[in-house]
Amino acid sequence: MRARIYKPAKTAMSSGTAKTRQWVLEYAQGSAREIDPLMGWTSTDETQTQIKLRFDTKDAAIAYATEHGIEYQVTEPKVRKANIRARGYGENFATDRRAPWTH
Repeated sequence: MRARIYKPAKTAMSSGTAKTRQWVLEYAQGSAREIDPLMGWTSTDETQTQIKLRFDTKDAAIAYATEHGIEYQVTEPKVRKANIRARGYGENFATDRRAPWTH
């Protein structure tokens, strides 16, 4: 079974970077999903697609995959630059502002 090793991106709903520091090993789906005739839900026989293993480093994830004989593909993350201002959000309300604050 093939697996994908990647570093997750931040969610679109948040500006925070929680849960983006660890590497994830996730199994790829091996067969097509089938439609249940009674309920119409899609399902599969594979339970490994439900597993996500988290590792502190990329090397640890690769070592786990090679140790267990898992074929893997590594996806490198796109690094984004930090958006940090000099004095931060508190500068908007500082009494020693360099320029007057207006709407």
